[in-house]
Amino acid sequence: MNIVVDTDVWVAGVRGSGHANRVLRLCLEGRFIPLMGAALLAEYEDLLGRDSIWRKPRLTAAERAAFLDIFLSTCQWTRIYYAWRPNLGDEADNHLMELAVAGQADYLVTRNVRHLRGGELKFPHISVVTPTQLLKEQE
Repeated sequence: MNIVVDTDVWVAGVRGSGHANRVLRLCLEGRFIPLMGAALLAEYEDLLGRDSIWRKPRLTAAERAAFLDIFLSTCQWTRIYYAWRPNLGDEADNHLMELAVAGQADYLVTRNVRHLRGGELKFPHISVVTPTQLLKEQE
Protein backbone atom coordinates (compact mmCIF):
# COMPACT_ATOMS: atom_id res chain seq x y z
CA MET A 1 0.00 0.00 0.00
CA ASN A 2 1.46 3.33 -1.10
CA ILE A 3 1.29 6.26 1.30
CA VAL A 4 2.65 9.78 1.53
CA VAL A 5 3.95 10.65 5.00
CA ASP A 6 3.64 14.38 5.65
CA THR A 7 6.52 16.00 7.49
CA ASP A 8 4.43 16.59 10.62
CA VAL A 9 3.84 12.85 10.91
CA TRP A 10 7.51 12.07 10.27
CA VAL A 11 8.70 14.49 12.96
CA ALA A 12 6.12 13.22 15.46
CA GLY A 13 7.14 9.64 14.69
CA VAL A 14 10.84 10.35 15.15
CA ARG A 15 10.03 12.06 18.43
CA GLY A 16 8.24 8.87 19.52
CA SER A 17 4.64 10.08 19.38
CA GLY A 18 2.28 7.08 19.49
CA HIS A 19 0.46 6.47 16.22
CA ALA A 20 2.88 8.51 14.10
CA ASN A 21 5.73 6.39 15.46
CA ARG A 22 3.80 3.22 14.63
CA VAL A 23 3.19 4.40 11.04
CA LEU A 24 6.94 4.88 10.58
CA ARG A 25 7.61 1.47 12.10
CA LEU A 26 5.15 -0.15 9.69
CA CYS A 27 6.92 1.58 6.80
CA LEU A 28 10.23 0.13 7.99
CA GLU A 29 8.59 -3.31 8.23
CA GLY A 30 7.31 -3.04 4.66
CA ARG A 31 3.59 -2.91 5.49
CA PHE A 32 3.36 0.54 3.89
CA ILE A 33 5.42 1.86 0.99
CA PRO A 34 6.13 5.54 1.59
CA LEU A 35 6.42 7.65 -1.54
CA MET A 36 9.19 10.22 -1.74
CA GLY A 37 9.76 13.11 -4.11
CA ALA A 38 12.23 15.97 -4.39
CA ALA A 39 10.08 18.58 -2.61
CA LEU A 40 9.17 16.28 0.29
CA LEU A 41 12.77 15.15 0.74
CA ALA A 42 13.88 18.80 0.86
CA GLU A 43 11.32 19.43 3.62
CA TYR A 44 12.49 16.41 5.63
CA GLU A 45 16.12 17.52 5.34
CA ASP A 46 15.22 21.09 6.28
CA LEU A 47 13.47 19.87 9.41
CA LEU A 48 16.56 17.95 10.52
CA GLY A 49 18.39 21.27 10.81
CA ARG A 50 15.79 23.13 12.85
CA ASP A 51 16.91 23.00 16.46
CA SER A 52 13.61 24.49 17.66
CA ILE A 53 11.78 21.31 16.61
CA TRP A 54 14.16 18.97 18.39
CA ARG A 55 14.14 20.33 21.94
CA LYS A 56 14.49 17.48 24.40
CA PRO A 57 15.04 14.96 21.60
CA ARG A 58 15.13 11.24 22.19
CA LEU A 59 17.61 10.92 19.30
CA THR A 60 20.77 12.90 18.67
CA ALA A 61 21.16 14.89 15.45
CA ALA A 62 23.36 12.12 14.01
CA GLU A 63 20.79 9.46 14.95
CA ARG A 64 17.99 11.47 13.34
CA ALA A 65 20.02 11.82 10.14
CA ALA A 66 20.73 8.08 10.18
CA PHE A 67 17.06 7.36 10.73
CA LEU A 68 16.16 9.52 7.72
CA ASP A 69 18.59 7.49 5.61
CA ILE A 70 17.03 4.25 6.85
CA PHE A 71 13.52 5.56 6.21
CA LEU A 72 14.51 6.68 2.71
CA SER A 73 15.70 3.16 1.94
CA THR A 74 12.07 2.02 2.33
CA CYS A 75 10.67 4.78 0.13
CA GLN A 76 9.68 4.57 -3.49
CA TRP A 77 11.18 7.52 -5.35
CA THR A 78 8.41 9.17 -7.34
CA ARG A 79 8.88 11.77 -10.03
CA ILE A 80 6.15 14.29 -10.59
CA TYR A 81 5.84 14.93 -14.31
CA TYR A 82 2.65 16.93 -14.21
CA ALA A 83 1.81 19.56 -11.61
CA TRP A 84 -1.85 19.02 -10.74
CA ARG A 85 -2.09 22.12 -8.53
CA PRO A 86 -5.00 21.09 -6.33
CA ASN A 87 -5.00 24.67 -4.96
CA LEU A 88 -4.91 23.77 -1.29
CA GLY A 89 -5.28 26.49 1.30
CA ASP A 90 -1.56 26.33 2.02
CA GLU A 91 0.36 26.48 -1.27
CA ALA A 92 3.25 24.63 0.38
CA ASP A 93 1.02 21.53 0.73
CA ASN A 94 0.20 21.17 -2.98
CA HIS A 95 3.31 19.07 -3.62
CA LEU A 96 2.05 16.43 -1.16
CA MET A 97 -1.12 15.81 -3.15
CA GLU A 98 0.85 15.90 -6.41
CA LEU A 99 3.19 13.25 -5.02
CA ALA A 100 0.22 11.14 -3.93
CA VAL A 101 -1.32 11.37 -7.40
CA ALA A 102 1.95 10.64 -9.22
CA GLY A 103 2.70 7.63 -7.01
CA GLN A 104 -0.88 6.32 -6.98
CA ALA A 105 -1.02 6.57 -3.21
CA ASP A 106 -3.85 5.04 -1.27
CA TYR A 107 -3.37 7.42 1.65
CA LEU A 108 -1.85 10.79 2.42
CA VAL A 109 -1.04 10.65 6.14
CA THR A 110 -0.97 13.97 7.95
CA ARG A 111 -1.86 15.48 11.29
CA ASN A 112 -3.28 18.47 9.39
CA VAL A 113 -6.20 16.83 7.59
CA ARG A 114 -8.27 20.00 7.33
CA HIS A 115 -5.73 21.79 5.12
CA LEU A 116 -5.20 18.85 2.80
CA ARG A 117 -8.86 18.08 2.17
CA GLY A 118 -9.81 21.60 1.13
CA GLY A 119 -8.42 21.81 -2.41
CA GLU A 120 -10.33 22.83 -5.49
CA LEU A 121 -9.20 19.74 -7.41
CA LYS A 122 -10.36 16.50 -5.75
CA PHE A 123 -8.78 13.05 -5.92
CA PRO A 124 -11.36 10.67 -4.43
CA HIS A 125 -9.09 7.61 -4.66
CA ILE A 126 -6.63 9.19 -2.19
CA SER A 127 -7.74 9.19 1.44
CA VAL A 128 -6.34 12.02 3.55
CA VAL A 129 -6.08 10.59 7.06
CA THR A 130 -4.37 11.05 10.41
CA PRO A 131 -1.98 8.34 11.64
CA THR A 132 -4.72 7.16 14.02
CA GLN A 133 -7.27 6.87 11.20
CA LEU A 134 -4.80 4.99 8.99
CA LEU A 135 -4.05 2.45 11.71
CA LYS A 136 -7.75 1.94 12.48
CA GLU A 137 -8.51 1.33 8.79
CA GLN A 138 -5.70 -1.22 8.58
CA GLU A 139 -6.76 -3.26 11.62
